[in-house]
Amino acid sequence: MERVEQVGQAGTVEQVALDDTDLAIVRELQTDGRLTYETLAQRVGLSRPATRMRAQRLQESGAVRVVAIVHPAVRSLSASAHLAIDTRGAAAPVAREIAALPQAPFVTLTSGRRAIMTELRTAGFGELERTIEHIRALPGVRTVDPLIATRHVKDPYLLAEEPTVALQDAMDERILAELEEDGRLPFAELAGRVGLSPGATRSRTLRLLDGGVAKVVALVRPEVLGMGYLCGFSLRVAGEAAAVAERVAGFARVTFLSTCLGRAELVGTITAESFGAVRATLEEMRALPAVREVESWLHLELIKERYDLGPRTA
Repeated sequence: MERVEQVGQAGTVEQVALDDTDLAIVRELQTDGRLTYETLAQRVGLSRPATRMRAQRLQESGAVRVVAIVHPAVRSLSASAHLAIDTRGAAAPVAREIAALPQAPFVTLTSGRRAIMTELRTAGFGELERTIEHIRALPGVRTVDPLIATRHVKDPYLLAEEPTVALQDAMDERILAELEEDGRLPFAELAGRVGLSPGATRSRTLRLLDGGVAKVVALVRPEVLGMGYLCGFSLRVAGEAAAVAERVAGFARVTFLSTCLGRAELVGTITAESFGAVRATLEEMRALPAVREVESWLHLELIKERYDLGPRTA
């Protein structure tokens, strides 16, 4: 049985116990966050009321958020980078400043050469350059070492295929904005929020989801699944990076991987159940003939992870 900390309204820390059935619910919602309670109940072997109660408890605990992830092309997010940041003095206040930026969906405090790692996703390279310069100018920032992403090889929060439909109007955007906050909103409640009939809301929502504009998934704290050890890494490789990228992306514990330009050709994340598993995965990478250098760091504290980015303008 896993246990996850929940911070209560009064600031106290509670312990929420998760059994195998809870974990089964989480995994189903990671695949399809809008599964009906009836379908979810059938898959995990519980009654509908019991399944509903457990799913709601998981969301209320903060261990799981079910949200819509909108395709980057819809948000015009065509550029991204991974920044390694060193600071003068304490790193946590700087990390919180960076986390306040809408262009930064992922910010952590890390061990290793740099104190902070962050990912940026922006509407073009012009905005990417401006955002990096803004971060360089923040009080307490000593150095910023960027890796410019060229291709996302493996990303649990990125829709791989291009959308087959386009947004029709501002109403579609309103529907997406609501689902980005709560991906399991019933159609009737969603209709009330956007001002359409339930039938029209259902039709528009399914068009957007089926057309690849967005997908609804569960964002899960790794420790909930017994995978609470996060390690970032960068690889220098000999020759073309594509073949090495495909090999590394096939490693089960590598949950994110991108090719990039800068001090390394690949950058990624290992999500594992123990330090031993992290070490074993790093050793697998070192054993690849084309890998020349492996740099790694531990993610000590997750400051921000929010890939459900709202409407953006350049």
